[in-house]
Amino acid sequence: MSKRLVTEREVRRAAREGKNALDVSEAVVTPGARDVAGALGVELKRGAGGRGAPPEKQSTPSPAAPSDRSPASPGTSTPLSAIALGADHGGVAMKNAIAEHLRAAGYPVTDLGTNSSDAVDYPDFAVAVARAVAGKKAAVGIMVDGAGIGSCMAGNKVPGVRAAMCHDVTTAANAREHNGANMLTLGGGLLGMRLALAIVDTFLATPFGGGRHAKRVEKIDALDRRG
Repeated sequence: MSKRLVTEREVRRAAREGKNALDVSEAVVTPGARDVAGALGVELKRGAGGRGAPPEKQSTPSPAAPSDRSPASPGTSTPLSAIALGADHGGVAMKNAIAEHLRAAGYPVTDLGTNSSDAVDYPDFAVAVARAVAGKKAAVGIMVDGAGIGSCMAGNKVPGVRAAMCHDVTTAANAREHNGANMLTLGGGLLGMRLALAIVDTFLATPFGGGRHAKRVEKIDALDRRG
């Protein structure tokens, strides 16, 4: 079963309802939720007798099936269930495993290659994934190369794309909740498969926080229009 994801929205709702504690048993708590809980005086507790939420252990949640309620990335009406995948020769094995993982959960996946171990240039595939997102053929793109860094740089050159290179579930949650990231890049040579799948699931499950984050994302997007 996928773990429940607690975001700052849920914490704010609890505060509005006059609650001074929130049960986060068996849940993953995003960094933003922790910040807001501290500011609003909402204690994050594990079970009725918990003393607050310790740091979450990285695990591999089962992929959640897409639904009509899946949030779209900021600025697009494309359902989050539409996912574009890409990789260079260093990331093809991980890309294939991610594709299988997502299809098993019912996500429509578009595989943009590469599909062999023959050497290719990662910018070509990263840009293909980014353009699928920018063109609203997919709400989210996932690109895997050796380290994930170069593909992130290439993806962010495409207007409308906010690519994030994530190395754990915390950065994946933060990239979505705070930055409205719509493209995830991974280092196939740096991550184990279980961690990579956990990062993917967290990235897809985390909604954009909106609120104070929205104006900051708008400033990021405005950079595309300045040339």
